[in-house]
Amino acid sequence: MQDFASSDFDPDAKKRIAYEELLNPQQYAAVTTDAAVALVIAGPGSGKTRILIHRVAWLLDKGVPPHSILLLTFTNKAAREMMQRVYELSGGAAEELQGGTFHSFGRRILQPHAELLGYQRNFLILDRSDAKELLSACLLDANIETKGKLFPKPDVLLEMFSASQNLSMSLEEVIEKRYSTFYEKTEQIEELCREYTRRKLDQNKMDFDDLLSLPLRLFKEHPDLLEYYQRRFTHILVDEYQDTNHTQNELLELLAGQTQGLMVVGDDAQSIYSWRGACFQNILEFTERHPDAATYTIETNYRSTQPILEVANESIAHNIKQFPKKLETFHKAQPVIPKPVLVTCGNSYMQAERIASQVEELRMEGTPLREICILYRAHHHAMELQMELRKRNIPFKITSGIRFFEQAHIKDISSMLRLTYSPCDETAFKRLIRKLPGVGPKTANRLWYAFAGSEWPESLGAGLDRVSPRVPAKARELWEQFSQSMKKVDPVTTALSVPEMIDSLLEDFAREWMLAEYENGPFRLDEVEQLKLYSEQFEGLEDFLCEMALQTNADGEQDGTEEESDRLGLSTIHQAKGLEYDVVFVMMLCEGMFPTFRSMEKSENLEEERRLFYVAVTRARKHLYLIYPQCRSLGGNFERQLPSRFISELSAEHFEIQTDAQSRNPFQSRRRRFDFEDDFNDSEEDPF
Repeated sequence: MQDFASSDFDPDAKKRIAYEELLNPQQYAAVTTDAAVALVIAGPGSGKTRILIHRVAWLLDKGVPPHSILLLTFTNKAAREMMQRVYELSGGAAEELQGGTFHSFGRRILQPHAELLGYQRNFLILDRSDAKELLSACLLDANIETKGKLFPKPDVLLEMFSASQNLSMSLEEVIEKRYSTFYEKTEQIEELCREYTRRKLDQNKMDFDDLLSLPLRLFKEHPDLLEYYQRRFTHILVDEYQDTNHTQNELLELLAGQTQGLMVVGDDAQSIYSWRGACFQNILEFTERHPDAATYTIETNYRSTQPILEVANESIAHNIKQFPKKLETFHKAQPVIPKPVLVTCGNSYMQAERIASQVEELRMEGTPLREICILYRAHHHAMELQMELRKRNIPFKITSGIRFFEQAHIKDISSMLRLTYSPCDETAFKRLIRKLPGVGPKTANRLWYAFAGSEWPESLGAGLDRVSPRVPAKARELWEQFSQSMKKVDPVTTALSVPEMIDSLLEDFAREWMLAEYENGPFRLDEVEQLKLYSEQFEGLEDFLCEMALQTNADGEQDGTEEESDRLGLSTIHQAKGLEYDVVFVMMLCEGMFPTFRSMEKSENLEEERRLFYVAVTRARKHLYLIYPQCRSLGGNFERQLPSRFISELSAEHFEIQTDAQSRNPFQSRRRRFDFEDDFNDSEEDPF
């Protein structure tokens, strides 16, 4: 919770706020509502933060005591910014306003009442690293038998426990629905969860999920406390309501049971986080839970041009489950407004070249690189683009995290391949051997000397066999799985291509191992599959490994004389939510990539993918480029790609259509979106 001093407090300042001048009519109606319960659907760029801070100021003007107002947000940054703006707007009148994240609010509730749950008031909060360490100790002491199948690592276990709490599902249900690989281990996992919970209590520690679930339990077990907090907070405001999970919403509904004013602000069309527990039904069914709620739709957009908004409007209209709205730009007086550009490229390499060329052109025309962002659905979509940018010495930063080739699961596969190519690769060997249970730095060093005990070259299997007797007992079975898998791809005894090597490693060992080793295992496996496809363009293992090394070390080579702040942005769409740029490229817009094949299995998943596309489009202020490659390499061959339905659902009139000389306009075949074979066969010139 944030508190601000009132050193320059002007008691009359709050009375001088000109709401009608500061707000548009839609914002003003929401801010000044007398409704006890209100749902505000605020589209992208519509000023939802402005609505919230002015709503607080309005309540203060009406005489609501600041300590009776609770403002809940999702990030500490948002909380600090919002509280500061409220303070400045109200002239210091919001000094005692209660505001912060759901987690910080949970801590404030728990601290004075911890004894009721068996804790002491001075409890400590475990961060992710601390929670992992504590769970690792539980796993070590449990001495769990893991023969037959790999047992999930602490990161994966914590992901399971968190899903169970935040989705209000039993751990068994979570495992069955999301982690079916480990279903036969359910009993052991449940026992670990109980032990982890017991140790937290014994050590007077809580993790982040406890900060939500324990206040909920406290309110359910102690109705008198719930009533006290219901009376205390007469007005509750919630930011980014579409991102709440089941536990957060249940906590909110209990707290607001007797409130004089509940306002939730969000955008159902920007609900894109179901994979991390967000419950879309919370905002969609709000008016069903609160039949008397007033609904306000904020459609004036202060960010994007109208042509960009037309694309967003038409796209999201295809979703059935939504609150309908139509965004209108505030900037209507611009003399020349360019249409979004739809670019059709022959293949993914041409796509990378096209984007890089356009970036260079924009840069020459005066657009700073920091005002340009390339958005993609998944990390692996940008592999060819990263190569092209590096080749052209265009500095870039990845907003969404580390580069594709630097991700842990990609480096694991790389290490396996490096070890087959060069068994004297100490770094690769030690990275892999330390993944085994009970193998620390000293043991890894001892095993390395056993492995490298002869002159190379010799078969990889000979070195692996020397290690086997020296592997700790608890790791021996896993080692044997790994060893046998590596022997099958040994270049001395086999003649496999790089894609065949990756396939073999996945089939015999790596697939099951990664599901146990890493959170978000299925997504990581998807990226390994894309690495396999990427490897098809190289003549042999040596070329492939060299290119991977170059891409991994690209950071230090591309800085040049550019200022750190002026770099092209690359980001997944999820990570770009809340950001905006003058120029946005959305790439790899083909069926199976965006939307993903996995999302097509259920209508609700497909609608979330469309909401993700909507978020991507609305990041752009001035210029929007949508790019679709007609082919990509699969299984050693070029396979035709269908344009994403998110393109073919749109009207061609919204776009300036640009095609490579060898490419076809995707709108020409809209009526047969799932059967393009004839169109391609009729083409006078094959793009390859």
